[in-house]
This record gives sequence, structure tokens and C-alpha cells, in this order.
Amino acid sequence: MTDPDEVAAALCAAVAAYDHVAAGELVGGGADPDRALPDGTTPLLRAVEGGSPAMVTALLGDDARLRLPEAEQGRLLDAARRWYGAGAEAELRRLTGAAGPADVAWVQDSEYDSVPEITLGGRSVRAGHGAVLTDLEWAFRILAPVAELVARGVRSPRSDHVDRNSSLHVLNGRVSAQTWAEAVAFRRDPDPRRRAFVVDVVRYRLWSWYESAHAGWYEKECNRILVEWEAEESDADVLGRVLEALGEAEVPTREAIGLRRAGHPDPGVRRWVPGLFDHWVAVDVPRVLSPEVRRALRELCRDEDGEVRAAAAGVLAGEEPEQEDLELLPDLLRDPDPEVVRRTLRGLGSVTRGVPEVAELLVRCLDSDDQDVRLSAAHALAVRDDPRTPEAYAKVGPLGPGYENDHRPDGLWRWKWRNRPDPEPGPS
Repeated sequence: MTDPDEVAAALCAAVAAYDHVAAGELVGGGADPDRALPDGTTPLLRAVEGGSPAMVTALLGDDARLRLPEAEQGRLLDAARRWYGAGAEAELRRLTGAAGPADVAWVQDSEYDSVPEITLGGRSVRAGHGAVLTDLEWAFRILAPVAELVARGVRSPRSDHVDRNSSLHVLNGRVSAQTWAEAVAFRRDPDPRRRAFVVDVVRYRLWSWYESAHAGWYEKECNRILVEWEAEESDADVLGRVLEALGEAEVPTREAIGLRRAGHPDPGVRRWVPGLFDHWVAVDVPRVLSPEVRRALRELCRDEDGEVRAAAAGVLAGEEPEQEDLELLPDLLRDPDPEVVRRTLRGLGSVTRGVPEVAELLVRCLDSDDQDVRLSAAHALAVRDDPRTPEAYAKVGPLGPGYENDHRPDGLWRWKWRNRPDPEPGPS
């Protein structure tokens, strides 16, 4: 396809279909996202109005600030602001004149982001204009106020909304003391939605602190804020998020915090407590749980909430069992919540040494109707070098899609390698 009109038509078709992969390939092959179209728009402007940040990213490229004249940058920003300010459905009604209810469906916009797609009057748009505006500003080196980025991030309650993730991405990319101070100050905002959003700001920084020239400072700062925040937070949902973040942090008081929160009345808080105990000091250094932690985990394994039981079982089962654990394991492996059974078995699959009682429990799980349960049981037998491993894997059966990157199917091969006959000695 070499005719410029045909290339432009193909690019516009991809934009209209929200096929950002095809649009990116066309642009990479020479299609012009800034080509003036008969109606006065450009493919890039159509993408902006369409509300898909994945599509805008595909057409924007890395050189947009240098490539696009200032007036065109302004036109794109004005379009994004208009759609975001009015709301996608209201603007669509204005343009189509259509009445009646709109059809709204959540769709995946990129690998990790979702967005509502609104159809009305024969036209569809995606309500991701907040993310589009945020991405355009970042591409054009416009520093939006931190408060505005936070407001965009909390407009939707869904954690995978494109607006939220774009705001988080930009706040994480703005490595400055002023931006950081303004962002984390929202941890004391009266609105719990904003506080919950800022937990994710801190988590993003925890995940990427090593990329910064001030890596050590950011790590210490994140840890300090989370510890202080845990002691102050009163909203159960926000507190749960703080505990989740602390489970990813290196703070010396993790265990004490977990023990203090293990009896919290809200299960949304309790389900993050086991993660505070799931901590490895270093590679090849075994984790040692204190008696107090073991008692707390056993109690959480009996919790009325299935998610709490699953989280606790996954940690406790990954330890060399004590007698009380052996008494608890049969109940966990018969739990009515299948996730409790799965997490228990995955925990058992991380212990290379075991007692006969555990092995017998694993063998019983091989008769489960759940193939994933059978696979975890077979893998746990394999890591214990149990001689019944080949028979166990035979009971698993052929695996379907979804196990390509799973380490458990390799357990049989590793067992065979460890237990291969000694090679014949060579000539001396």
C-alpha cells in the first residue's frame, strides 16, 4: 500500500476501530498521523476525540513536541479538555443529537488499562479523555497541577481505569521534591478516595525508586510515610491498601504492625496482614517465623473470610510444619473456598523437606476434580523428592493454555534429573 490516500484511509479505519496495534504498525511503516483530512481533522485529532489513550500513544510517537507546531498542540489539548470537561456521553449526545439511553461497556484499552466505551446515535467513543489529556500534557512538557492529576485519578472508582493509571504514570515520572511533597500531602486529605490514590503513588515510587538518581532517599521516604500512615489511618479500605504497600516495603516493624492488625474487625484489613509476615531476609537465608507470628497465622487460617484464610494459608504452608500446623493442614486442604486450597498447596510446594503426614495429604489431593489442585499437589511432591512423583504427574493430565510460563509443570523433569541413575564411571 503506497498511495498516500489509501494509507491515510487505512490509518483512519484503525483509529475508528480502536485497533491501536494496527495503527502503530501503520505509523511505523510511514503513515502520517498529522495528515490533514478533508473534514479538517487529522488521524491524531480523531484519536484524541475517540478517547483511547492507547490509540493516542500509538499515533503520538516520541517526537510529538518537536514534530507538531504549537498551534496543533493547542488544538489537540483543547479537544481533550472539551471532551473531558463535558463528559464523553454528554459530548456524544451534543454531536449526534441522539436521545435515549447510551450503551456503555467496559473494554480493555491496553494491556493493563480499561475504559468505558459509550455508543450512542451510531457512534462510539471511549471515556478515557482524562488519560488522553494527561498523556498529551506530559508529551508536550506541560506540568499539570498535582491536585488536578489527583482529581483525574480518582474520578472513577475502578483501579484499572485509564485516567487513574495515566495520572500515576505522570506523577511517578515527575521526579522533583515539589511534586512529591504535594502528592504525598494528600494522604491527610479528608476524602478517602484521594488518600487511597496516594497509596498507589507511594507504591509506584517503591517499585521504581532504584531508577532515580535519589534512589536511597526515596526508598527511606516511602518507608517512613507508610509506617506513619498505618498508625494514623482510620478508613478500613485505605488502611488495607497501606498494609498491602507495607508488604512490599523493607521496614523493620513489619512483623509488629502485622501482629497489631491481625485482629482488625474489617476483613479487608486482615487479608493483608499475612503479607507482612511473608518476608525473606536474603537469597538462601531461610525465613524464621516467631512463635507469635505462627499463632497469628493459625488464627487467620481459621478466619471467617475466605480471602483472609487463603492469604494466611499461603504463608503458613510455606514453612516447615510444626505439630499444630499438621493438625490445621487437613482442614485447609478441604476448605470450601477453592482459593484457600490452591494457596495452601502452592505454599507447600515451596518446602523442599517434609514430613510423611504432609506427603500423604498431597497424595489425597491428586483425586481432586480441579486440575490446578492436582498440579500443585504433584509439584509439592516433586520438590520433596517423593518417589510417587511420576504417578502424581500422570494424574494431572494434559495441561491446556495458561500454563506456558508456570514453573509447576517442570517439577517432573527436575525430579527425574535429580533422581537420574549415576553415570557409568569412565576409564581411569
